[in-house]
Amino acid sequence: GRGVSAILDKLLKGQKVEFKTLGEIGEFIRGKRFVKTDLKDSGVPAIHYGEMYTHYGIFAEKSKSFVSPEIAKNLRVANYGDVIIVGAGETIEDIGRSTAWLGKEDVVIHDACFIFKSKLNPKYFAYFSRTETFQKQIKTSISSGKISAINAKGLSKVIIPIPPFDVQAEIVRILDAFTAVTAELTAELNMREKQYHYYRDKLLTFSDDVDWIELGNVAKFINGRAYKQPELLEQGKYPVLRVGNFFTNANWYYSDLELDADKYANNGDLLYAWSASFGPRIWQGEKVIYHYHIWKVIPNEKKILKKFLYHILEWDTSSLKSEHSNGSTMMHITKGTIEQRLIPTPPLNEQKRIVAILDKFETITKSITEGLPFEIALRQQQYEYYREQLLDFPKN
Repeated sequence: GRGVSAILDKLLKGQKVEFKTLGEIGEFIRGKRFVKTDLKDSGVPAIHYGEMYTHYGIFAEKSKSFVSPEIAKNLRVANYGDVIIVGAGETIEDIGRSTAWLGKEDVVIHDACFIFKSKLNPKYFAYFSRTETFQKQIKTSISSGKISAINAKGLSKVIIPIPPFDVQAEIVRILDAFTAVTAELTAELNMREKQYHYYRDKLLTFSDDVDWIELGNVAKFINGRAYKQPELLEQGKYPVLRVGNFFTNANWYYSDLELDADKYANNGDLLYAWSASFGPRIWQGEKVIYHYHIWKVIPNEKKILKKFLYHILEWDTSSLKSEHSNGSTMMHITKGTIEQRLIPTPPLNEQKRIVAILDKFETITKSITEGLPFEIALRQQQYEYYREQLLDFPKN
C-alpha cells in the first residue's frame, strides 16, 4: 500500500480531506414504481432496478430501456451528474451499487433506486460505492426480509472521504484507466469466443458422406451414485462431484464409501452432467466420486476419439437442451435420449485434426492459466486493489 499512499500524498499536496456523511453533502430522492411490462424499446430513458446489477457499471450515458411519455410523467428523474443507487436486492451484496448518470437526457428511475444529488464528482462516488468501506457501513442499515433493502436514512449515515475536486478527478482518471484495460480485454475475449464458436460450427458441420452413428453404439454412459444427504460429509476420503459444482469446482462434499471402480472418475475421464448445469467436461484432477446426475462416458476409441466426442457433445448441448427440456424445475435428459442422438464420425485422422484446432481455440478462450481469462482476472484484482487503497484516506 505504500506505493498507493505515495500517490495520494502527491495528489493531495498537503490539502485537507474532509469526512462527511452523505446526508450532510447531498440529498436522496427515491424513484417511483413502474413494472417490467412498462419497459419499451424507445421513448423516455428508464432504469429498472434489476438492470442495475446486470447492465450498468460505474457510469452510463444511455439507458438500456425506455418507458412511454404517459408513464414517464408520473415518475422521478435523474439529471446529468446525478448518481443512481440501487436500494434493494436479493442479497446484501447487491445493495448500494451506484452508477453515475452522464446522459444528455434525463432518465426515470424505479422505486427500488435512489437519486443522489451532491457536488461530488459522480464517478468518484460510484467507485466509492463499490469499496469495502462503503459496503461495511451500509450493512448495518440494511433490513433483510424476503428481499434486502436500505432506505434514504440508512444511506445518509454513510461517511465518505471528500478530497478536493481535482483529486477526486485524478482518482477517477486512474480507476477509469484500470477499468478500460479490463473492458478491452473482455471485449477481446468475447471476440475470441465468437471466433471459436464460428470455427467450431464450421469444423463440426458434416455433410452426409460422413457416417452418422447413434451415440449409444460408439459410447457407454455410466451413471454415478445417488446420495442421501447424511452420506455426504464435510470431510472425507473422496470428493463428490455433483451437478452443483460440475463446472465451478466449488462447495465440495466428501464420502468415505468404497464403490465399484466405474463409479469413480479419474484424471482425463469424460463426464456429462445430464440435469441442471448440463454438458460435458473432461475431468482434470484427483480421483472423485461422481454423482447420479452425471454420466461417465466411455467411447469406443476405434470409432470415436474421446476428445472429439467431448467437442461434439459440447457443441450439441444447446440444441439438445432446447429439444428435450423436460422437467419443470430442473432440466434433464434421459440416457435413452442421448444414446439415440446421431453424431458424425469422420475418419480418426480427421477427428485428430479437428481436435487439435479446437483445443487450441479452447485454450486461448477458456484456460485460466494462459491467455485472456487469467489476464482479465489479474487486471480485475489490480483494479480492486487500487480502488480500495485510493479511496481509503487516513483520518488524520
